[in-house]
Amino acid sequence: MKSRLHAAPTHTMPVQHASGGDEERARERLLLAALRLFAEQGYAKTSIRQIGLAANVNVAAVSYYFGNKAGLYRAVFWGAEGPLAGKDAAPGAAPDLTTFSLPSLFQQMLEPLKSGSRARLWIKLHRREMIEPTGLWQEKINQGMQPMHTALVAWLCERLGIDRPDDEVQALSTLIVGPAVHLLVNCEVIDVLAPQLLADADAVDRWCERLLANAEALIRAEHRRRQPSRTSRRRT
Repeated sequence: MKSRLHAAPTHTMPVQHASGGDEERARERLLLAALRLFAEQGYAKTSIRQIGLAANVNVAAVSYYFGNKAGLYRAVFWGAEGPLAGKDAAPGAAPDLTTFSLPSLFQQMLEPLKSGSRARLWIKLHRREMIEPTGLWQEKINQGMQPMHTALVAWLCERLGIDRPDDEVQALSTLIVGPAVHLLVNCEVIDVLAPQLLADADAVDRWCERLLANAEALIRAEHRRRQPSRTSRRRT
């Protein structure tokens, strides 16, 4: 499925009479204002004028930095607040999984929770995208979630000493990432039930440690399940 959002190319020359610092601040204000408005109102009901006013930036800056409204939405949806985005990743770029590890997976997934209110807006935006699709949700599945799942499954096969994944390995990968997804999707519920669990960056890092320990326990259990039973070994 192709995305219905088509971002126009952005300019590459610096803004006239604006320093690099001013440019970056204006761009950041646009991203934050757009994130808030897109999350609260949706893509169709949010205008470039509204975003410019909220960001205290000339509306022409949207075209300059992002091409058009679709380009701005794409940058927000795929932005640095996302769990699979690299530090300098371009919007829509697939995650770098060439050096896959469980710690890095959990750190990448939970990193947005360290941004506090931004994380909540980013998650709200993704919920809205699923209800009012623009095409980017399917794009994120294809370019973000699928590569991550494939890398995790391949890594699990290596850990378990098997040549190809079966249904149990596929299920194991889902069991491993499921708790991290729960933390992301239901962070606002956790904020009410036990706010200290996601209070700051240290609290999020402790979740990464818990998730890693939980994943290793699941892998050990799956490894034991695949070993021949003692009765079977005696009979042979």
